[in-house]
Amino acid sequence: MAEALVPRFDERGLLTAVAVHAATGQVLMVAHMNAEALERTLSTRQAHFWSRSRRRLWRKGETSGHGLAVQEVLIDCDQDAVLLKVTPSGPVCHTGAAGCFFRRIGPDGHLEPVSD
Repeated sequence: MAEALVPRFDERGLLTAVAVHAATGQVLMVAHMNAEALERTLSTRQAHFWSRSRRRLWRKGETSGHGLAVQEVLIDCDQDAVLLKVTPSGPVCHTGAAGCFFRRIGPDGHLEPVSD
């Protein structure tokens, strides 16, 4: 028997959303979704998020052209976080990097580039 989708949004009305590359599993970015962003993502298969700083809905790639085509959406056991398996159409990070996690915190606390 299938379980109903009943997302558990936080007190701000948000879920954490993690986007990973559908082919490689690389973690690309972490963002937030409100109910409308989740609904639009599910209906259009393009990743939509809620910008906490701009306080508005946005589609990934609406200005850069580098969108995220959603292949699959998973929700965690508590239904308070989603995992998006996506195919990016270009760099995902606003810095131009392929993904947002391109630095590690070194033993001395300084940031170091992640080497492949």
